Amino acid sequence: MPNSKGYRKGTRSKFSRAFREHGPLGLSTYLRTFRMGDYVDIKVNSSIHKGMPHHFYHGRTGKVFDVTPRALGVIVNKRVRNRIIPKRIHVRIEHVQKSKCRDDFLERLHKTSFLKNQAHKLKVELKEAEENKNNEKIEEIKKQQEEMKKSFRALKRLPQQPKSGFLVEVDKTAETPIQTLKPLKFIPHF
Repeated sequence: MPNSKGYRKGTRSKFSRAFREHGPLGLSTYLRTFRMGDYVDIKVNSSIHKGMPHHFYHGRTGKVFDVTPRALGVIVNKRVRNRIIPKRIHVRIEHVQKSKCRDDFLERLHKTSFLKNQAHKLKVELKEAEENKNNEKIEEIKKQQEEMKKSFRALKRLPQQPKSGFLVEVDKTAETPIQTLKPLKFIPHF
């Protein structure tokens, strides 16, 4: 009917399988491990009817709060009028995939912690060398610290900065000289 109110209404294209993606699922779908606290993307696979979430949750990202033998409990935020409700739903593993939403953050976290640890290690080594009055070691550590300062960049994220200025090189021997372009004089026609 034109205005049906079924559970899967309006999902003709949303739940259709992609080109050459029809047929049974690969085994790797079932060999993935999910742990509590993982972020997952809900991507409904319409060939598996069991454990299929409502089409509202298709394309949403949530956090795993429960792991069962064949399904995951996922907390997904749902906006209802003026509030956001954390909904707890259970979805079979065929309909979820690991989210990459935290990959950049975790990579940045590892980089910053590595740089901080390196700087702290040099500081501790310098202190020990000063206590032992080992001048060669002190000089070596200070050189390393200077190298680190040269390659230092702020760990805080910044928005994209404006491009630096530059001069345009002009070939004076070129056949066509530099032209200054101006708009034509406006002539009103009555």
